[in-house]
Amino acid sequence: MGKKSRVKIQKSGSAATTSVSSKEMMILVSELLQKCSSGGPTAGKEWEEYLQIRGLVEKIRKKQRGMSVEFEGRRDDHFPHLMSWARDHGASCEGFAVTNFGAEGYGLRATRDIKAEELFLWIPRKMLMTVESAKKSVLGPLYNQDRILQAMDNVTLALHLLCERANPASFWLPYIRTLPQEYDTPLFYEQDEVQLLQGTQAVQDVLSQYRNTARQYAYFYKLIQTHPASSKLPLKDSFTFDDYRWAVSSVMTRQNQIPTEDGRQVTLALIPLWDMCNHRNGLITTGYNLEDDRCECVALQDYKKNEQIYIFYGTRSNAEFVIHNGFFYQENAHDQVKIKLGISKSERLYAMKAEVLARAGIPVSSIFALYCNEQPISAQLLAFLRVFCMKEEELRDYLLGGHAINKIVTLGSMEFPVSWDNEIKLWTFLETRVALLLKAYKTTSEEDSSTLEKSELSPHSRMAIQLRLAEKWILEKALASGRAKRVHFQKQLEEGAPLPDYHESSIALLENTDAKLPIILHKLGEIQEGQEIQFEETGARVENAAFEMDPGANRLALKPEPRDPSEETNIEAEMNLELENSFCCFMAA
Repeated sequence: MGKKSRVKIQKSGSAATTSVSSKEMMILVSELLQKCSSGGPTAGKEWEEYLQIRGLVEKIRKKQRGMSVEFEGRRDDHFPHLMSWARDHGASCEGFAVTNFGAEGYGLRATRDIKAEELFLWIPRKMLMTVESAKKSVLGPLYNQDRILQAMDNVTLALHLLCERANPASFWLPYIRTLPQEYDTPLFYEQDEVQLLQGTQAVQDVLSQYRNTARQYAYFYKLIQTHPASSKLPLKDSFTFDDYRWAVSSVMTRQNQIPTEDGRQVTLALIPLWDMCNHRNGLITTGYNLEDDRCECVALQDYKKNEQIYIFYGTRSNAEFVIHNGFFYQENAHDQVKIKLGISKSERLYAMKAEVLARAGIPVSSIFALYCNEQPISAQLLAFLRVFCMKEEELRDYLLGGHAINKIVTLGSMEFPVSWDNEIKLWTFLETRVALLLKAYKTTSEEDSSTLEKSELSPHSRMAIQLRLAEKWILEKALASGRAKRVHFQKQLEEGAPLPDYHESSIALLENTDAKLPIILHKLGEIQEGQEIQFEETGARVENAAFEMDPGANRLALKPEPRDPSEETNIEAEMNLELENSFCCFMAA
């Protein structure tokens, strides 16, 4: 959250000028928009398309050199003003100070002992930059007339940030001056640094992030230059790709959802001072107090004087941290690798398998995860694989009869195999699939470990290789686990071991465990391939001071109001590919 800037500061407080005609720039931007708005690349052509888009972006960046707004002085110079501004407007500023922690960047240091769960930081609403404040700003007229901007709160916040940065009299300038001039998200990687991610499970998200950001920039550049409602925007004279990349990364690494003033909905916000906290494993300790109308944070643990104060960003993988926050977290207890699986509609038993999965609340095609912990697969993935490998008579047992519904609940439990043959098949399949994923990497784990020992690696290259290696470790662990499970169940089959007895009281064993699956009753054929089954979040509630927040991942104890997809135009649906995964809603937590 508090990364140091590696950019050379331009000694100016206003945009410089360069000899680029508006017509020339509009031609380039239109070409970029057309390239990014065409149908997605065919399989295997993603890297080629990325190079083409990047080439166009670099042409634009070259012509825009020197046009971006940058502040005088070092970032450190602005922190005292941030603290005095925060104090003057009702924030808590006692007990901590902004400090440079070297490799971790800037963070909060305790200036006294702080006890676990002690309320040490609060930020009132008036200090927050939100979508609501954007609507009331100079951006408001354009927001009111552009449906795409209305559909993309994250972009609204990014453009709001840029408009305020360009305004010498902005209320938020003390905060904006302390933001990094550059980030470590892949949007800032050099081409050879991105190339280090080829073969990883994360690379598609990285390439999509770049494509979407370039498309958004091209669209909003044209909009700002041509729409009558943008005539008074400070961006009209200077809106560079580097500006937008910076604003996107500022929002992507810092934004959170907070309740609106009436507490009935949520809005995106940037939260000054609090967003200086760095990440550590733990629990969410930040909430929103509706009565006092402020963001509040309690201590994650006991802190001694001069120790760094951390918060927990949420259960995110290292791929998510790298892509959306710009760092790799070595001790990540929630790291995972995505694996996409589905049942083909052409399969003879598709309808039966789809129905069993539907009753278990699992789609017939989905992205699952392999985890870094001792049990590498979730209850949902285990259940999917069991159904995927079921024979017709086994499917009937889970669809028909008095115990069928109760048996569905046990699909995600290691304690209740469908059959020894089914277990052997599913672990063999998982072994094969994981082995194929490992073969896609161009280097081995040993080679990556050796490369990381080199001191001359750039920070971005090191991060990319760390992510690549972490993925391999998870896959290798899953491969070893799958092999061990397969051998175990082959032995059970060969020895004629009886299956564990199933009876209805067995369900009691699954209460309050991750292995229990929800039961959803559907008519046969009701679930379409790829269709997600929606659930209410059981812990979601709307109470005073009950809004739990997580930087970047938008987790609150409140489900955002759904937007009717039919109200979006086609271009809105295309444009609304977010500033990436960090703009997910609470339901995706």
